[in-house]
Amino acid sequence: MAGDETEKDPASPQDVRLTSLDERLKRAERVESERRPSADSKAAIRSAGGQLAQNLVGMPLGGFVVGFLFDQLFGTVPWIALALMFIGFTGGVLQLMKSTKQGGGAGK
Repeated sequence: MAGDETEKDPASPQDVRLTSLDERLKRAERVESERRPSADSKAAIRSAGGQLAQNLVGMPLGGFVVGFLFDQLFGTVPWIALALMFIGFTGGVLQLMKSTKQGGGAGK
């Protein structure tokens, strides 16, 4: 009965459905391995993310800090800080656009 079905003759031909399933599984594994990003592309994505953070956070923050120091020096709080913060943000966006146009950024 059920015990006899599991103990088949090892010389019997393999079921066509199992052979087809094995072939489809191998093909699917091959396609999936080609689709997955490699370790190099993961590092490039992390690098692009770090560059994005540096440009869009670091430049406006640096502009604000330098502007705040000039505001303290000249007594014009907060106008120079705000102006340099917006200039820093503009510079960050331009730098990001330049890096993606060259193919070195996230669009790679």
